[in-house]
Amino acid sequence: MSLIGTEVLPFRADAYHNGDFIEVTDANFKGKWSVVCFYPADFTFVCPTELEDLQDQYATLKDLGVEVYSVSTDSHFVHKAWHDSSEAIGKVTYIMIGDPSHTISRNFDVLIEADGMADRGTFIIDPDGVIQAVEITAGGIGRDASILIDKIKAAQYVRNHPGEVCPAKWKEGGETLKPSLDLVGKI
Repeated sequence: MSLIGTEVLPFRADAYHNGDFIEVTDANFKGKWSVVCFYPADFTFVCPTELEDLQDQYATLKDLGVEVYSVSTDSHFVHKAWHDSSEAIGKVTYIMIGDPSHTISRNFDVLIEADGMADRGTFIIDPDGVIQAVEITAGGIGRDASILIDKIKAAQYVRNHPGEVCPAKWKEGGETLKPSLDLVGKI
């Protein structure tokens, strides 16, 4: 079953954020756009490259009104240790959620049960706490955070302009489509 159009399920978790341990719940995903980025594990190989890349896009995402959350099945203590020991992860200023109970990974249907780790999953969540986009890749395939920018802009545009949709390769300011009977077969 697809998670698109579903509300984020309830959870409570501890997280590491800018030198502090904080609590995060599903309520954090309401009232603003959110990106939740699952990854398999701290102290691995592809994961730090992805999280550093996400940090490189963080200011742009914040300018779009988006908060970023990374999640792995490691604890918030392990996130802090990784942050303190890795040059790439030491740059991270967004929230790093620990999911040792696997609750969040199960809620988002990314848990690899046999391994106790999450798939690489990226979720765009609207201000109502509803999932608008999902991307899941195999463990060996790193993601490019820059593609999130156009996806979020498109999701925000569609939310703010009911009756319009964004075609492939849409960029902010580009033409949109208004689905109608007259448009059928003319694209």
